[in-house]
Amino acid sequence: MEGVDLIRAGADGRKAPAVEVLDRLASVLAQRLGVSCHVETPVYDIGFAEDPVRGQYYSSSVLASLQAPAEGRAVLAVTEADLYVPVLTFVFGEAQLGGPRAIVSLHRLREEFYGLPRDEAKLDARLAKEALHELGHTFGLRHCDDWRCVMASSHAVERLDLKETLYCPQCIKRIRR
Repeated sequence: MEGVDLIRAGADGRKAPAVEVLDRLASVLAQRLGVSCHVETPVYDIGFAEDPVRGQYYSSSVLASLQAPAEGRAVLAVTEADLYVPVLTFVFGEAQLGGPRAIVSLHRLREEFYGLPRDEAKLDARLAKEALHELGHTFGLRHCDDWRCVMASSHAVERLDLKETLYCPQCIKRIRR
């Protein structure tokens, strides 16, 4: 991969993350992946993916709607909206396995969601881990058994906090193939 295009995704002018959040993420991704990262400032409207009964947004619909990036690049949409897939209560993110598109939600990564005080450092760390995880899927990686690896499955924010912001040696080998 040569680069990542970060997209601010929201609905009806809401639920889009601040540009500063994506700028900080772009810096981490560029450092960890060794690729260029570009932040798109216009907001991509994901209102079409809202399920009014659930009050959530269907992540697979958003993925399918994202424009394919230029050859050698991946696109990562970042939103404040709460994401889901039908078989799960929520997802932190989703990606096309071996494809160029991924999405991540800040909604459940925020301490405030759990009734705790705001913590920007923790939010940035969680976002970086989840973004690297979903981008790992775009590289063709599946979930890793090493609980410290960024590719370990996380169904709760506490599990996400245990991971490192790195791929394990086995996942790095798979990426290089």
